[in-house]
Amino acid sequence: MATIDEIAPEVYRICVWQPELNLQFNHFLVCDDEPLLFHTGYNRVFEELREAVARLIDPAKLRWIGFSHFESDECGSLNKWLELAPHARPLCTFLSAVLSVNDYALREARVLGEGESLATGKYRFRVHSTCHLPHGWDAGVLFEETQRTLFCSDLLFHFGKVEPLTSAEILDRVRDSLVNMQSSPFAYSVPYTPQTDHILERLATLNPKTLATMHGSSFNGDCAKALRGFGSIVKEILGEA
Repeated sequence: MATIDEIAPEVYRICVWQPELNLQFNHFLVCDDEPLLFHTGYNRVFEELREAVARLIDPAKLRWIGFSHFESDECGSLNKWLELAPHARPLCTFLSAVLSVNDYALREARVLGEGESLATGKYRFRVHSTCHLPHGWDAGVLFEETQRTLFCSDLLFHFGKVEPLTSAEILDRVRDSLVNMQSSPFAYSVPYTPQTDHILERLATLNPKTLATMHGSSFNGDCAKALRGFGSIVKEILGEA
């Protein structure tokens, strides 16, 4: 059964543990006048995730369904959620909409361009394009400006059945996980490009209070430092390669 933890005011981390991968898959529900789900998960976990969401709100009242990039664990069950919630729409970057989502989804996406915001009631969101970070041309992250929560997808990825939220140092976990991945089929899942440092610095200057990570613990320590440290780790391990 999925576990639920509040990691920031009215932001709930819904975790599905996959022991065969030694990996947590985290989905985030923001409870507001217009509820928002970030990450739909795979088709095969739809029922488990739906039951978890139903412990918090009526799933049919979802209004926005966000994700970083077009990938099964990010948005595989998108259409099932759109069927369940008749007023919901996908929320994504321009590239994600025109390359994939508007052809795949039951309803056209709400594109948030750079500098554009979306209010869901008490909370206000912006999408920040992060081309090829964590991966995919269409990638982006979602930032909630009121409580300063950054929904950062695979950034700060780490393995293990770990605590829902920590303020302790997590970069050692991130480094070890990235090193271990290099001898697996998942090697180079996070590329290092000429834009990587610039993108992570731009996210760090948002000064987030909480990093809502898709795989591993969410983080509420020095988030700007963690984002910059992640950039250094990616550059160290992957830069020359």
